[in-house]
Amino acid sequence: MESKRQEALDYHSKGRPGKIEITPTKEYSSQRDLSLAYSPGVAEPCKDIHQNPDDVYRYTAKGNLVAVISNGTAVLGLGDIGPLASKPVMEGKGLLFKIFADIDVFDIEVDSNNIDHFVSTVKAIAPTFGGINLEDIKAPEAFEIEERLKEELDIPVMHDDQHGTAIISGAALLNALEIADKKIDEISIVVSGAGAAAVSCLKLYIALGALPENIHVFDSKGYINNNRTDLDKYKKLFSHSDRDMSLEEAMSGADMFLGLSKGNLVSRKMLASMADKPIVFALANPEPEISYHDAISTRKDVIMATGRSDNPNQVNNVLGFPYIFRGALDVRSTKINEEMKVAAVKAIADLAREPVPEEVNLAYEGKNLNFGPEYIIPKPFDPRLISTVAPAVAQAAIESGVARKKITNWEIYKLDLNKRLGLDNKLIRNISIRAKRNPKRIVFAEADNYKVLKAAQIVWDEGIALPVLLGNKNRIFQILEENNISMEGAIILDPKEESTEGIRKDYGDLFWEMRNRKGETQLSARKKMRERNYFGAMMVKSGDADGMVTGVTQSYPASIQPALQVVGRKKGARVIAGMYILMTKRGPLFLADTTINKNPDAHDVAEIAALSAETVRQFGLVPRIGLLSYSNFGSTRDESTEKMAHARNILKRRYPEMIVDGELQGNFALNADLLQDKFPFSDLAKYGANVLIFPNLESGNISYKFIQELTGADTIGPVLLGLDKSIHVMQLGSSVKEIVNIATIAVADAQFKEKLK
Repeated sequence: MESKRQEALDYHSKGRPGKIEITPTKEYSSQRDLSLAYSPGVAEPCKDIHQNPDDVYRYTAKGNLVAVISNGTAVLGLGDIGPLASKPVMEGKGLLFKIFADIDVFDIEVDSNNIDHFVSTVKAIAPTFGGINLEDIKAPEAFEIEERLKEELDIPVMHDDQHGTAIISGAALLNALEIADKKIDEISIVVSGAGAAAVSCLKLYIALGALPENIHVFDSKGYINNNRTDLDKYKKLFSHSDRDMSLEEAMSGADMFLGLSKGNLVSRKMLASMADKPIVFALANPEPEISYHDAISTRKDVIMATGRSDNPNQVNNVLGFPYIFRGALDVRSTKINEEMKVAAVKAIADLAREPVPEEVNLAYEGKNLNFGPEYIIPKPFDPRLISTVAPAVAQAAIESGVARKKITNWEIYKLDLNKRLGLDNKLIRNISIRAKRNPKRIVFAEADNYKVLKAAQIVWDEGIALPVLLGNKNRIFQILEENNISMEGAIILDPKEESTEGIRKDYGDLFWEMRNRKGETQLSARKKMRERNYFGAMMVKSGDADGMVTGVTQSYPASIQPALQVVGRKKGARVIAGMYILMTKRGPLFLADTTINKNPDAHDVAEIAALSAETVRQFGLVPRIGLLSYSNFGSTRDESTEKMAHARNILKRRYPEMIVDGELQGNFALNADLLQDKFPFSDLAKYGANVLIFPNLESGNISYKFIQELTGADTIGPVLLGLDKSIHVMQLGSSVKEIVNIATIAVADAQFKEKLK
């Protein structure tokens, strides 16, 4: 636990403290740029805005800027910790806004528990923002603060703790009712919890058709009824009976249970007493009111949702708030009203009934997710959410009369939403989810290095992989102790120790059988097994491990040779190649070959492209391949350009449906607008390339390093293509994050190769 605590602290403090920063969006390199950005040029938009206030959306960032505002009185899991201590949470919320919906955020922590003072503070700063997200404010103050700000401001205001859970659980409820074949106006609902989230949920359920007289609410003091004298005006809304009752009594015959209170309040007996096909939303975190295991083992017909990611049907607010604000901002809505919330509910519910994209299925161990009891709401990393929920919210704002801007072409709007995120920017998260579903044994061949050992601990703790640690045991134990790293139960082997002599001999003899006609003697083969890269590769070859990562402390050629000699190419593969993944704003870019083949011929280039395409498809993405050169479609002819054109023809003969084109220059490959203008016949003219294949090693290696250095894009790789087993060789000096990423890919690669056997 202490190690994880320190890791969390290091995450927030390393480099630039915190999780967010401000980045300029305009040129600023010259004096002329600065004179336009500030004085005297800035006066011109100021004058226009003074004459026409709506121009503020045209000339400033207001239209894409949300304030995440809190006083820290009800921080999830921490309680009333105050404004200063809540700042990391608010920055985290800003991070989610950005990565899921490309919304910029300033987090504002207000040092006031007084409602009037809080409201006046927010009103005073509101001109800066296009929307206000209230966060972690305790009830009942949260209700009044939101109500007043919604009435007194002309920009959208939402307290996500209330409405986020309501919207997501509302979508889950609609789908659960369909599966249970029940009507919302006929079901009886029992609720444990009467805070901000619970009250908002019930208000929304009523808006969807639930009847107030069928709702029975319990708070920490018991059943809410007309004899209670301690009820505020919000709880009184759900007081419909003159008699008292226990939670156990209320549960008998109930159709639905909603829990927003604390763990383990609902017993198996209570669940067993509910009506047929009971709907149970046990949303307390981290411990639900009844565990998923207890629920499904008690009732096979239960339709269950929790707040946990390790159970089906996670009610996660990130399914809603980024896209609700995205839609509201894009039509300059004056508020987030009930119509917009209901539109979000129905859009999320409808999405769960659609066929699930392959990339989402792959992220969940290749499961064929289908609408049913274990899939009533979409997964948080479903890339369709932004282009489904945001348009529904925007349209509801327009139709309900609170939008100040109209959208006329909805298809273009949806395309713009996908471009805004790069559509594919959730790649490593999806691969991580997939890896966790079926962790594999991954050899870390340099485990007596701190960075490697720390990365192994992370994938171990996260449930991504089962590390096998190779190295000097004394040094490994020393690093573990000095850095408070706990990996109890992990396999630790030193190929040089006497304890591994027997397996070394077996591996050596097997290696000699493989290479006795390639100059290897039995003695030299056994001796090589004292080297960790050979020993680890033989573990993978013989099935004692599923994959290996290496290369952090050794040169690339020295690290890759054992993999090539022990594992070799997969059946049918012509070459081995290295591919880097660059995580850019436009989505991931896949670059090959960047590490191995110095000057491949046309057939080798085609093979590298085919291997790259296969790997990209494994990640759940559609490969769009650009074969790069300094020429566009024959504009210059020589051996190099004709090689890439020939490679394209080879690929088209073998794979007629493949999206591939070349030869073409790098800017054209990445810029679909340029291609549409100059070369509309190209396969890549619609979306541009996401896989770049280079004519030689020199150009590929130089290019990826330049791109990485100039853009600061996160890099994953190199991913080895064409090997028979999952072995990946990193660059010398790779960071902990890079090692974790490549180990995660090694697990996914091993899973894929296992399915092919």
